[in-house]
Amino acid sequence: MNNKLLEINNKYRKYIRRFWITYAVFCGVLLSLFIIISYGIFGSTPTSTFFMPTFEELENPKTNLATEVYSADQVLLGKYYYENRSNIHFSDLAPSVVNALVATEDERFFDHSGIDVRSIFRVLMKNLLGGDRGAGGGSTITQQLAKNLFPREPNPSVFKMVFIKLKEWITAIKLEHNYTKEEILAMYLNTVDFGSQSFGIKSAAKTFFNKTPDKLSIEESAMLIGMLKAPTFYSPARNPDNALKRREVVLFQMAKYGYITQVQYNKLKNSPLNMNEYHIQDQNTGLATYLREYLRMYLNDWCTKNTKPDGTAYNIYKDGLRIYTTINSKMQKYAEDAVTEYLGTSLQPEFYKHWKGVKGAPFDWSLTKKEKDNIMERAMKLSDRYSMLVQLGFNESQITKSFNTPVKMTIFSYKGEKDTIMTPMDSILYYKYFLRTGFMSMETQTGYVRAYVGDINYKYFKYDHVTMSKRQVGSTFKPFLYTLVMQEGEFTPCSEVPNIPVSFDMPDGTKWEPKNAGDAKEGEMVSLSWALANSVNNVSAFLMKRYSPQAVIKIAKKMGITSNIEPVYSICLGTPEISLYEMVGAMNTFANKGLYIEPIFITRIEDKNGNILETFKPKTNEAISEATAYLMINLMRGVVESGTGNRIRSIYKLMNPIAGKTGTTQNNSDGWFMGITPNLVSGVWVGGEDRSIHFRSTLLGQGANMSLPIWAIYMLKVYADKSLGYSPNADFDRPRKGLPADFNCGNYDSKVKPDDIFNNDGYNM
Repeated sequence: MNNKLLEINNKYRKYIRRFWITYAVFCGVLLSLFIIISYGIFGSTPTSTFFMPTFEELENPKTNLATEVYSADQVLLGKYYYENRSNIHFSDLAPSVVNALVATEDERFFDHSGIDVRSIFRVLMKNLLGGDRGAGGGSTITQQLAKNLFPREPNPSVFKMVFIKLKEWITAIKLEHNYTKEEILAMYLNTVDFGSQSFGIKSAAKTFFNKTPDKLSIEESAMLIGMLKAPTFYSPARNPDNALKRREVVLFQMAKYGYITQVQYNKLKNSPLNMNEYHIQDQNTGLATYLREYLRMYLNDWCTKNTKPDGTAYNIYKDGLRIYTTINSKMQKYAEDAVTEYLGTSLQPEFYKHWKGVKGAPFDWSLTKKEKDNIMERAMKLSDRYSMLVQLGFNESQITKSFNTPVKMTIFSYKGEKDTIMTPMDSILYYKYFLRTGFMSMETQTGYVRAYVGDINYKYFKYDHVTMSKRQVGSTFKPFLYTLVMQEGEFTPCSEVPNIPVSFDMPDGTKWEPKNAGDAKEGEMVSLSWALANSVNNVSAFLMKRYSPQAVIKIAKKMGITSNIEPVYSICLGTPEISLYEMVGAMNTFANKGLYIEPIFITRIEDKNGNILETFKPKTNEAISEATAYLMINLMRGVVESGTGNRIRSIYKLMNPIAGKTGTTQNNSDGWFMGITPNLVSGVWVGGEDRSIHFRSTLLGQGANMSLPIWAIYMLKVYADKSLGYSPNADFDRPRKGLPADFNCGNYDSKVKPDDIFNNDGYNM
């Protein structure tokens, strides 16, 4: 019996010895694998399954960071990105975000060192022994961060998966060794995908709630953290019922671990989803969309000329640059609102009414059918739909058929987007009816552009009418001619000249004789002040004949006009095609005492760590004398006091010192207004997409009716906002010397008190 027991004991000892030997070998192999993987012996390239990241790579993970564009008052205007991701620090997080994350994903986060052995054994027991497939994976937040920083290859084999898991464990331990718990939480929340083109908590908070992460409420935090399990399935935009159920789970976990009370849980779990602020961030939405597109093109060029410390070029879509602009977010909104307010509620309805029932609308009556067809065909070939069909291999006949086949589409209207059915060709004609616009406002002494509106809606009208478009400027060009006259000193604002027709001998032997728009004081002697105020063509022709087109062009160039101008006599009436950007910069010279200052949009560019890469200052040059600039201000104040721009006073009740100039081109195709105050110079253009689209009457199509009201509404909003610091009491500085004795025949030199502009409710019209 004893021998049998001894034999059994020896047998068990042998099994036990074998178990411990096997266990020791397993531990030794596991330890060896840890050491080998840690030193990257199996793989030294980032693409290798067995590649082990260095500390430097943990410090600077290869994540795509969006470049952010900020206003001068630190408002995020927009981003450029492959992935809409922006990093934040732990201090930028609301406590509820952290609590929701820890309670849901890793309740022992603050107790382990990267790997939670207790959690792993719990999951193994439930999964392998208990058959509970919903027990989770046992991964800590740090392990999930390791996986996010260095994503797995798709569909790895079982053998590779073992190595991948070990690598993630080692990476998690390294992360815990080199970073604080708070830094790891922030890094994790920077890497996760929330769907809706939002990567990281900062982008998600903006997309879903239009907030920064530090402003998120408990229920908002719970919803966002809940989405991490499956961003699409739990999306409140796509699957609100799923999102509500998942949010309740997160709130339950928060109550379970004491982050919220049971009373809070009972209250919050039944609160409705608030998706009023939800919007996917892209180039079509937000403030200053046209400026952001202009900056995108500029920055792409900047990146090709500037390199990172490693010698590679910057990339605005993934290097997380920060672009600080001169735009003031409030003023930008006032400008956009002014455009929508006037065009959407007044001018555009008037344009529809004006053309209703007219054959061939909205094109000029003089166009032949062939000419109209050519305009429509050109528009078709410039469309995205046409380009796509060409790329798909469609021939012209197939494309034409496609453009004349009704389809479902969403179209723009001032009352919001509309779903409809129409042919693509009909949609082209539909959009031809919309009047287009450009608006730019710059600060006088700094050159900072404070507001920039390229058109009525970037999503539907991509063409920028501030910097890209060049249209005939009409009578807004006349101040350049008058500037030459004042600079030469032969005339003063009060000098009188004959208001009679003037003819020019043309190179082909014919004569050209410009005509006035009206017959006021025709045949009489009139002052230059009255002539500019009323935009008299006879006087402009008289002055042009005394000087030369080349002399006028030279002074316009000194004042910032860069567009090519043909040296022909007709420029005195405004035939040159110039951008709004150039015109605003040039007009600013008058308010800036003769010093031209280049309008700029960017003050500095920083890298993702806040290091300044470049700062920007405007170029300047002394274009005209201070006395000449003041004389021109005096002349252009007459436009507002008693000339073509007098509705600024009569309708909009802006009584402060203002100089300005209206402009209207042939057939009323272009309406301009340039408004000058001591601190802000702003310009507006309004017209059709094609010059053949316009009002048929000057009463409606002149710059005073098409463009001036946008400027006036904008300025009323700016003056009403006291936080901006633009006082209506400011006046133009009068130079100490150089002024002629009789310059003030219009009596515009005295300071006008604007105390009656405002009432207690803001601005009035």
